[in-house]
Amino acid sequence: MKRRRRGEVPEPGCLRAWAAESEALAGRWRAARCWGPGGAAAARQQRGAFGELLLRMRGLPAALTTLPLELTVLYNSLLFAMGASDCAINGEAEEIRQGLLRVLEACGASGQDLSTEELWQKVLQEVTVEELQAPLHRLGALQGAWWLATNRLGSITSLFRLLSNAEDPGRAPCSGGKNELLSLLKAWRVPAEGDSVSLVQSAKDLKEILCTAAAFLQGLQELEAGNLPAALSLLQEAAGGFCSKRVLAQIYTCLSCCTRQMGKPQTALQHLKRALQVDFQCLPALSHAAAVYHELGETDAELQALAVLYEALERNPPAAASTTPYCLIQTEHLVHTPALASLFRHRHPSEVKYLLAQRCLQDGRVADAVEHYLDFLALLQDGLQQQVPLDGGSALPRIPEVFLEAASALEQAGRHQDAITVCEEVVSRTADLIPQTLRVEEGPEQLECPSPGTELAGGPLSQKRESLCCLVWRTAAYLHQGWAWAKLGKKKEAITQFSRCLEDLLRVQLYRSGVEPTGATLCTWFHV
Repeated sequence: MKRRRRGEVPEPGCLRAWAAESEALAGRWRAARCWGPGGAAAARQQRGAFGELLLRMRGLPAALTTLPLELTVLYNSLLFAMGASDCAINGEAEEIRQGLLRVLEACGASGQDLSTEELWQKVLQEVTVEELQAPLHRLGALQGAWWLATNRLGSITSLFRLLSNAEDPGRAPCSGGKNELLSLLKAWRVPAEGDSVSLVQSAKDLKEILCTAAAFLQGLQELEAGNLPAALSLLQEAAGGFCSKRVLAQIYTCLSCCTRQMGKPQTALQHLKRALQVDFQCLPALSHAAAVYHELGETDAELQALAVLYEALERNPPAAASTTPYCLIQTEHLVHTPALASLFRHRHPSEVKYLLAQRCLQDGRVADAVEHYLDFLALLQDGLQQQVPLDGGSALPRIPEVFLEAASALEQAGRHQDAITVCEEVVSRTADLIPQTLRVEEGPEQLECPSPGTELAGGPLSQKRESLCCLVWRTAAYLHQGWAWAKLGKKKEAITQFSRCLEDLLRVQLYRSGVEPTGATLCTWFHV
């Protein structure tokens, strides 16, 4: 094969071959995306094939005659790359940058030292070749998707101002404000594509996804900031957009959180019902519904929601999110924010089981509470502590506290011997964690038991505070055992446990900062 010299424009036959290969790859994908599960494997293959074609085209200097096809191949390649990843990666942004530099190279200009925003400005201002307008707008949509996925709303707003001005320099600029990005995206007119263009996802579809994702993301940000009317408006905009059923259910769930904070619990419940109608696998909607019913005091409905949630989690535990690869880039690829992760954190079945037990006990449904607590304690034998992260987002308290709650339920149910056995577990687990004497600075804030995962400013969890928690738990266990023995008519055993309770309380010496201990104990602090 004859080797081409640098600076030589590809022969027309070579350009036709590249165009035919691009069309064949796009056609292969259009057929593969209808195969269902096989579409994901096909997407990986097509990504590699488009990448190889792009490398061959970039093996020659940039030329205006080949740039429309080259940018189309780049667009298709990046669609597969971004659609296959859960979040944007830097390699994709660099590929877009290289594409823009190739455009400037073909025009005899340079932009190596420019930032990406400056590079876009230079390209859109200097390139007037009509055949490049549609490919550049497609690439701009991808750049916007990448910036949206990385929460760079200012950059994407500036970009679409440039795209709008490049498409129609005489158009009046969109008004500013928090919704400027959404206004710009809606006003952006996607250039018409030629019949011969082989795209795996049209720029028109990508525009609709960008509009939905921008409204959703900004709505979440407003919700997190407490700007509820603005959040409501943006989320309603997103609900009418272009997205999967999974995302639509998430939007309705966020609308419920917004209206709930606005003091409209019934409206919140309506949104949650719509979320479950759209996608019954949106299990966080059930969790939020239970919380709303709890606020309304509708215990029967709350317990029913929790029971359905528990059964759903047991029957079909939530798997990693997957989407049908019909549109390579979807709304879920572009919306990444801590607020979304917090609102849609999936509960572990054991957390829901604990909530059922706790709410039954609080509502006086002792028999049901006992059964739920015993089920929960059985889950501990299966390694629950390794399965559930005990962080600030977990519904579970510290495990000894759950044992003590279970003991209380058993006592109320008249199962005193079982209550004694459960409390003995607390006693045995804390025996080696309590010092002979524990000095604690006086003040309620010093006596609080830390929540799971808590760290102090200076380092890991204070050992002294943890020892105090263990002592309080064991003291409570002795107290429960004393009452249980008393109700069984075993006075000697009851006195023994009450005495142990007092002995533990006497281990604590309270003092004020800068003052020597005076012999005050935890008993005196609690007025015992």
